[in-house]
Amino acid sequence: MDNYDQGAASATQLAMFFSMLLIPMLIVWVVSIAGLWKVYEKAGKPGWAAIIPIYNVIVWLEIIGKPTWWLILLLIPCVNIIFAVWMTNLLSKSFGQSEGFTIGLIILPFVFYPVLGFGNYPYVGPAGAGFAGYKPYDPGANYQDPFNNNPPQV
Repeated sequence: MDNYDQGAASATQLAMFFSMLLIPMLIVWVVSIAGLWKVYEKAGKPGWAAIIPIYNVIVWLEIIGKPTWWLILLLIPCVNIIFAVWMTNLLSKSFGQSEGFTIGLIILPFVFYPVLGFGNYPYVGPAGAGFAGYKPYDPGANYQDPFNNNPPQV
């Protein structure tokens, strides 16, 4: 009566299956983060801001020239989808790209963020500034690193 435990073999197979999925997903994640890091650096912001939750959205809003209170709109269900797409469109416009590039950023971010970050797309300024009487925001003016206590040089 050889009664083998089938659970150990299926657990091993399951672990192998997930590790085969995990490695490509990790590669895609690292490539996306590297592309977003370069996008932030092109816009004159620190690249490490791309990996800090919540702060990366605040910096993104500075890059596209929108007020920080838009962060609250991203917490409202259904409204957040509209504003996330709008923010992505304004990001692509800040780099001189069209709505087609925005669709690429939304559908294939692991391809289009590295293309935007490592490609020949210069940061042309916040595309979202200037609407409805909003004063244009210059992301490079008076920026101070939150971890650097030295006053900005004038």
